[in-house]
Amino acid sequence: MIRFRLERRDNAPRWLPLVTSLGAVLVALMFGAILLAYGGLNPLVAYQQMFKIGFAESYSISDTLVKSTPLLLAGLGVSIAFRMRLWNIGAEGQLLMGAWAATAVALFVLPDTAPRFIMLGAMSLAGFAAGAFWGVIPGWLKARLGVNEIISSLMLTYVATLFINYFVYGPWAVGGFPLTEKFPRNAWFPRLLDYVDAIPFFRGMTAHIGFFYGVIAAIVLYILFQHSKWGYELKVIGDNPSAARYAGMNLNRTIVLTMLISGGLAGLAGMSEVAGVVHRLQENFSPGYGFTAIIVAWLARLNPLTMIIVAYLFGGLLVGGDAIQPAGIPLMIQGMIMFCVISAELFTRYRIRIKRNASVAEVSNG
Repeated sequence: MIRFRLERRDNAPRWLPLVTSLGAVLVALMFGAILLAYGGLNPLVAYQQMFKIGFAESYSISDTLVKSTPLLLAGLGVSIAFRMRLWNIGAEGQLLMGAWAATAVALFVLPDTAPRFIMLGAMSLAGFAAGAFWGVIPGWLKARLGVNEIISSLMLTYVATLFINYFVYGPWAVGGFPLTEKFPRNAWFPRLLDYVDAIPFFRGMTAHIGFFYGVIAAIVLYILFQHSKWGYELKVIGDNPSAARYAGMNLNRTIVLTMLISGGLAGLAGMSEVAGVVHRLQENFSPGYGFTAIIVAWLARLNPLTMIIVAYLFGGLLVGGDAIQPAGIPLMIQGMIMFCVISAELFTRYRIRIKRNASVAEVSNG
């Protein structure tokens, strides 16, 4: 008789997380191919078309950068919490609140004549602050009352959705439609094509500079994770809270601060979307970027620099997926990638041992 047994790894090889992540994506794409075939499509042709539209066309880089910007910022946000084993599932709500605060600044706080750098700076601060506030709530509940942050952060997402709907259907609505007035031009992120005279490569690229917010944030976080006391505390508390408390680390303060920064980056993602893409607040302006960012963070293994690449690839998946019918298949592929990546964690933490037991006849003959 052959038995399979899971055995916990003492030390996983450094290459194993990368291999398991790539394997998980390939398995998800295989399941996606089955769904495409079931829907009457040729999987190879469909994937080829998705790649062409997402990465290979002249406008692909621009459109993919636009989609990857909120994924990168929100993914960086949730990765901070995940490093500490805080499961911030509410990045979507924090993103929505960041967009709301940025809209308030653009339409009701600063005048149309304000210089662009002041307007965008104030919108960025407001977006970060609103997302941070929405992240601090589950962080404080976790630190002070022991409330599960998964439930509280997720429930706050639905509160944020209803909060946004109240304003776009009510006091901020224009002409009876669920959207606000358009932002003044000084509240728009500059586009890459605005700098075509200095950099000819940007010709025809309508992507906005919000992506560089994410790149800068990724570099700063990488440095903080590797070379700061706060980054060290995140790792220690995440690995062994009891040892961290024994060493004198303030767990409650670190939990609140971590959720504050996590929510703030997600709020900045919402600000970048309204300032760089829709130029107003409207219903359903986010197709679930905050939830997709969780997949981005896990695929990048919570590495901020790797997240830049993963966010770009997922942005291409969103752009290319628009060409695939039925429309729900790309979302299903994203869900399968998430499921497979989380399942692949099993192989980074455990190894499979195959053991052959002697049969009863062999034992009696022995």
